[in-house]
Amino acid sequence: MSVAVILGCADSRVPPEVIFDQGLGDLFVVRVAGNVVDDIVLGSIEYAAAHLHTPLIVVLGHFRCGAVGATVAGGELEGHLPGLAAAIQPAVDRVKGLPGDLVDHAVRANARMVADQLESSAPVLAELVEAGRLKIVATCYDLDTGAVELLTGDQKNE
Repeated sequence: MSVAVILGCADSRVPPEVIFDQGLGDLFVVRVAGNVVDDIVLGSIEYAAAHLHTPLIVVLGHFRCGAVGATVAGGELEGHLPGLAAAIQPAVDRVKGLPGDLVDHAVRANARMVADQLESSAPVLAELVEAGRLKIVATCYDLDTGAVELLTGDQKNE
């Protein structure tokens, strides 16, 4: 059994096994740009939670995320990138106007938004959370310090 599912960004600067000092097989890692969720990602996470009985899901955002930065910058995106930006845009909208770095605020908001989405994902994840068999948390990794910040509910406006 893996100790946790990590939903992290595909960015090579954010390797979950290194960040959390875990060996091969200790984590069930799902990586996608911007740590967003679609049906394929959700199915992978549900598999780990329901069939492998993994008790923890960590949504791992990171500062200076290129996918979040591209969404903040706006403009014309090619290929399938508009779909990625559309998934991140609600987090950007949530923090517009806050003082400080918009990308860093949006990274945090995106991680919390995705964690909330997973927690309410019925039937599989929501039922496991309700039964007390699954915990879902949002975090943010600082590329400069290596610190992982636990994002709590009282930071919803940042």
